[in-house]
Amino acid sequence: MEKGLKVEIICIQSVDSTHTFMCDKIRSKEIDKELAIYALNQNNGVGSRDNEWQSKPGNLHLNFCLKQSSLVADLPLNSISIYFGFLMKSVLNKNGSKVWLKWPNDIYLDDKKVGGLISAKIDDFIVVGIGLNLKYAPPYATVLDIDIGLEDLIQEYLKEIEKKISWKLIFRNYIVEFEKSRAYKVHLHGREYSLQEASLYEDGSILLENKRMYNLR
Repeated sequence: MEKGLKVEIICIQSVDSTHTFMCDKIRSKEIDKELAIYALNQNNGVGSRDNEWQSKPGNLHLNFCLKQSSLVADLPLNSISIYFGFLMKSVLNKNGSKVWLKWPNDIYLDDKKVGGLISAKIDDFIVVGIGLNLKYAPPYATVLDIDIGLEDLIQEYLKEIEKKISWKLIFRNYIVEFEKSRAYKVHLHGREYSLQEASLYEDGSILLENKRMYNLR
C-alpha cells in the first residue's frame, strides 16, 4: 500500500480460526506489528458469544490487528465492531451490494445474516475478525449479493481503513441504519433483548430496560 497504515497482508492456506490464531500469536509476542491475515479455508471459525462460524473455501476469513494509537482519536473502544463493520458495509455498498449493519456486529442482507465481526483488545492491539459469506452460507444465513474477488475486497477494505474516517461521521450515517435493527433481538450478558425500544447513544451503546449496554466483541 502506498500510504496510511501500510498493513502487511498474509495469506494462510488453512487454519482453525483466523481470530484465535492471531490472538494467540499476539499474546505470545510472535506478532508485534500491525498485520492482516486471511485464510483460504477456515475449519473452526469463532462467532459471537463463542459460537461456531460455519464457512467453506471461497468465503472471507479475515483478521487484522492495529495499535490502539493508530485508531481515529474519537473512536470509542466499545464500538470497534460498529466502526469496522460500517466500513466493510460501505465498501460492499460501493460495489453494488445492498447489505446493512445490524447492531452491533452483524452484516445483513435483507433479513438474513451474510457476515459478522468479532473484536478484542490484547495489550496495545485492537484485533478485529471478519467473516463474510462470499460463496457459501449455512441454511440460516445467505450469500453476498455481488461477485467480488477475495483479494480485491481485502485491498479495498484496508484502504478504507487507511482513510481514518472519524467516528463522528460514521455514527452520523449509522443512526439512520440503526432503525433497521429495531425489528431484531440481540443476546447480551446471557439474555435476549428486543431492540424495538432501544435508545442509541453517540458512543454506540444502547439503553435497554434502563440499562446502558456496551458491546466489545
